[in-house]
Amino acid sequence: MGYALEQWQALSRFVEDGRLAIDNNLAEREIKAVVIGRKNWLFADSMEGMRANATMYSLVQTAKANGLNPFDYLKYVFATMPLLTTRAEVECLLPWNMAH
Repeated sequence: MGYALEQWQALSRFVEDGRLAIDNNLAEREIKAVVIGRKNWLFADSMEGMRANATMYSLVQTAKANGLNPFDYLKYVFATMPLLTTRAEVECLLPWNMAH
């Protein structure tokens, strides 16, 4: 009880802001794909390979979180990216900047 009372402001924040969830189930579900794929990452041959895997998983999960079909999104990004020349153009390809 003492801990709950000391943490009351943080524990009750979701009541004050309807956008906040009472639990972290959404985050747990989103990370599940990463956890399941963890054993596959043991076979990455290099740090660059691991970074590439992490980047790909991040893009896929972020596309899903922004309501995009990951396959269609990545197909568009891979077709468009070589044609871009500025950082601002590349940032337009980030999932939260894409028109649905």
